[in-house]
Amino acid sequence: MTPDHRTAVMGILNITPDSFSDGGRFQSTEQAFRGVKRMAAQGADLIDLGAQSTRPGATDVGAEVEIERLLPVLKRLQQARRDGDLPAELLFSIDTFLAPVADACLDAGADWINDVSGGLGDRQMWQVVAEHRCPYVLMHRRGDARTMNSLAHYSDVVAEVKAELLQLCEQAQQAGVQRQQLVLDPGIGFAKTTQHNLELMQGLPQLQALGYPLLVGTSRKRFIGEVLNEPRPHARLWGTAASVCQAVAAGVAVVRVHDVGPIVQTCRMAEALFKPNAASRAPQTLA
Repeated sequence: MTPDHRTAVMGILNITPDSFSDGGRFQSTEQAFRGVKRMAAQGADLIDLGAQSTRPGATDVGAEVEIERLLPVLKRLQQARRDGDLPAELLFSIDTFLAPVADACLDAGADWINDVSGGLGDRQMWQVVAEHRCPYVLMHRRGDARTMNSLAHYSDVVAEVKAELLQLCEQAQQAGVQRQQLVLDPGIGFAKTTQHNLELMQGLPQLQALGYPLLVGTSRKRFIGEVLNEPRPHARLWGTAASVCQAVAAGVAVVRVHDVGPIVQTCRMAEALFKPNAASRAPQTLA
């Protein structure tokens, strides 16, 4: 991975009734398929499928419910990809911190695992990822959805997130995950205050220097609303776009967003400004 590679766009598809900004939009398999088809047409490189809300205070639904929600949608998307109704190069990521969910979805053809717990939510996750040899997004978070807000205490948030991510990387590799499988996510909005999130965004070059591809997810998040005095998540597009420009300038490999069309344009323009030698293809980590 080099700073010249194009920043990939991961579109968010929450198959949940309670996600913070789009819960309930994609309850049926066909609604989900139409949402994915729209994001693919807008230029998404990956689609991140989630069946468990990770917003602060969310209740865990358990592996069985996640699998029941995810597999019909994943199978429909796989069929559409085979039939040419979706681009052959479109990749499917599963947003889960439970090893049985990851295993079932990878067996069903998912390409990536995106784990907001960084492996701490289920200690079997690393073994599953190692066995499947798939890309694995390892995110920084303290606590869980119910406790993380109370754990947002840092002396130097960039240095501490960096150190905690490196520790998790070492543990994952000891469990059999290969270094080249790892994509790191600083966990914007997870156990961080608005000021912490801003400092992390400003410190992305320090995290980039770790040598792992980075994924950053700022889309519609509360810190943007607090900076802009905008309580409506759907109205935070331009704040999201500004944060994506910062991510592109720092060489981030993937941005995870709700509003795919506008953010694809934002990325391409930001690359023309900050990374004029950016390749037209997606980052090597997507292969």
